[in-house]
Amino acid sequence: MPKRTPPGLPTREQVLDFITSSPTPAGKREIARAFGLSAQDKIALKALLKDMADEGLIDSAPGRAFHKLGGLPKVTVLRIADVDDGGNVWAVPERWEAETPAPRLRVRERKHGALGVGDRVLARTEEACNGWIAHPMKALARGEELILGVLHEEGGKLWLQGVEKKERREFQVSDAGGAKPGDLVLAEKAGRPPRITARVTEILGDPFAPRSFSMIAIHKLGIPTAFAPEAIDEAHRVAALHMGEDREDLRHLPIVAIDPADARDHDDAVWAAPDDDSANPGGWQAIVAIADVSFYVRPGGALDKDARRRGNSVYFPDRVVPMLPEELSADICSLKEGVDRAALVCHLCIAEKGTLTSWRFTRGVIRVVANIAYEDAQAIMDSATSFPPASREGSGEGLSPQTDASEDTPSPSPSREREGDLLPILTPLWGCWKALSKARAARAPLDLDLPERRVMLDEKGRILSVAPRERLDAHMLIEDYMIAANVAAAKALEAKKAPVMYRVHEPPSREKLVALKDYLKTFGVEFALGQVVRPGTFNHILDKLGDADFRPQIMEQVLRTQTQAYYAPGNHGHFGLALGSYAHFTSPIRRYADLLVHRSLVDAYKLGPGGLTEGEAAAMEKIGQSISMLERRAMEAERDTIDRYVAAFLATRIGEIVDVRITGVASFGFFATVEGIGGDGLMPVRDLGREYFRYDDAGKRLVGEDTGTEYASGMRLKLRLAESNPVSGALRFEMVEGESRPAREDRAGPRVIKRRGRPANIRHQGKRR
Repeated sequence: MPKRTPPGLPTREQVLDFITSSPTPAGKREIARAFGLSAQDKIALKALLKDMADEGLIDSAPGRAFHKLGGLPKVTVLRIADVDDGGNVWAVPERWEAETPAPRLRVRERKHGALGVGDRVLARTEEACNGWIAHPMKALARGEELILGVLHEEGGKLWLQGVEKKERREFQVSDAGGAKPGDLVLAEKAGRPPRITARVTEILGDPFAPRSFSMIAIHKLGIPTAFAPEAIDEAHRVAALHMGEDREDLRHLPIVAIDPADARDHDDAVWAAPDDDSANPGGWQAIVAIADVSFYVRPGGALDKDARRRGNSVYFPDRVVPMLPEELSADICSLKEGVDRAALVCHLCIAEKGTLTSWRFTRGVIRVVANIAYEDAQAIMDSATSFPPASREGSGEGLSPQTDASEDTPSPSPSREREGDLLPILTPLWGCWKALSKARAARAPLDLDLPERRVMLDEKGRILSVAPRERLDAHMLIEDYMIAANVAAAKALEAKKAPVMYRVHEPPSREKLVALKDYLKTFGVEFALGQVVRPGTFNHILDKLGDADFRPQIMEQVLRTQTQAYYAPGNHGHFGLALGSYAHFTSPIRRYADLLVHRSLVDAYKLGPGGLTEGEAAAMEKIGQSISMLERRAMEAERDTIDRYVAAFLATRIGEIVDVRITGVASFGFFATVEGIGGDGLMPVRDLGREYFRYDDAGKRLVGEDTGTEYASGMRLKLRLAESNPVSGALRFEMVEGESRPAREDRAGPRVIKRRGRPANIRHQGKRR
């Protein structure tokens, strides 16, 4: 029990410290006793605890005991979720209403009676340095745990193989429920170790059918696909709202939306022209117009609740699971060509060197003159040599807004006849972007390329091709405009002392930098820990390497050194972009964080209805944690689905020799990805031959004790594709008979293994920052 404090009402921090450190459940009575409160103080304590609950700081457990929100009660009901091959029992909370994923607890087994999957127990919980631990107190009535997998027949029996790559176990099926071999099913695990079986509860269909791979990810990760009826009704009502008369009319400006050719929605549109103000010589005026989602999705409504529950849209090759109903996301909020749309507009004044000199935000009405694919915009600019030079000539007034486009059909790509009209609009955009590029170069953001794989499907959902998405100047142009608007939004809210949902990317931890230093030393590359580490520090390391054969290996380690970005109301800067203040403003159709930033701007600048509420402002920390976790869920779903499509694409090439690059090394083998296509597979160390391979943790490599043969991240080699599982997305490789192994590297100097090809240029792709 913590030491008693002097009489008087405790602070919020003292209450939280007591609740989290108390070895027994802490209710109002225990808190009052610990702080020596008088009868009058107890009345104030009750109000304080209610305020803390409303603010999202604490929650109450059964029996009126309190615990920190996002944590666990000291005593609670748990459900046994899994028993692994090592006999470890894992449980999850039976009751979990927080928006963050529920924790998994390692269960200390009772002396009498083994616990099986689906069992429920009353348990005492404690948080250890490596996670949560549960101490069972009493067995309760049983529940269930569902797993997603595919049925197959062997030895006259049905077996269930889970879709998880890491799931190596198979479960004998005790009740197929009408499912047949090859079906994708949801099943309930039952039984006790060592005999755990599976009972099919739902048949999902053929896992190899077109458009099934995304459904596997959706079911596996619990991504909601159906909107509440109330949200659908609300979407229909708000879609008919008149956007209001107080908007700035920008329909005379030739604003364009440049997006992927397969874009499902259009959040943003841009315009630029030379600045006529003599105080800004060589400068530019620019507009970044964003769909005014906050006007239609109001705080606390059914649409808002569903959007917060999703956190973001999830994009798959064959479908999109939108954050908002399609009546809004694909229609009334989508900036389509030739129709009036409500927008939250960021007006930027940009200096000749690309720095932002001023900004303002208004609610406006715009009419996009063209929805242009990146490739089409790039082609128009590449063909500009056939037109008179116009780097700063013209005002971008060359194309009249189209008024006859249908709101219900996507706009076609610009025709050849329109290219001459679009050039005067795109040319100033490119001119202004060149200025923004100067500012980017000056601040030297992290220059790492994460190639994005593009899966092309035919009309029936069958795979046509898998290839890296091409990186064009048009992509970087839109990215730099979006970054400028995001910076302006953050700084504008800071100036108003308004709440900001920052996009935070913290610098690497010292532990990771020490690991990087040790790793670089194995290549003879020096890295000083005493220096102030900036993004340019890593760029400088890679620049010094030039075309060295081990450049990809070091690049992989630099990637692993970086922290994961997240959302929070506290500003810790964006290390990767080398920015002190950064918030997501440009995609409110698909990201809840952007919607919150819009609401805060509406409230701070008194722009009308749909502003941030006091309740939202108080809960920003909690909301940030939730949407950060939901973003990671979406990224995992998108990545896993791409892996499944890639595995299906490669399934026709089993037995072929493929070019691969090693992406990770462990004691049990190395992981490699097929060059130009992607898809990760394992090369087990047991299949590397009779030689014993030692794992060098500092160098992240496998080293043969007899020949000195090495396998390390970044190396390129040829392997035979042995297996390709489209359901799990996993690949397995084999050595090629007669293929010469990589030569041993000289780690003391620049002499390295024989070069196998120049690594690709490293830059971030896409709008996600």
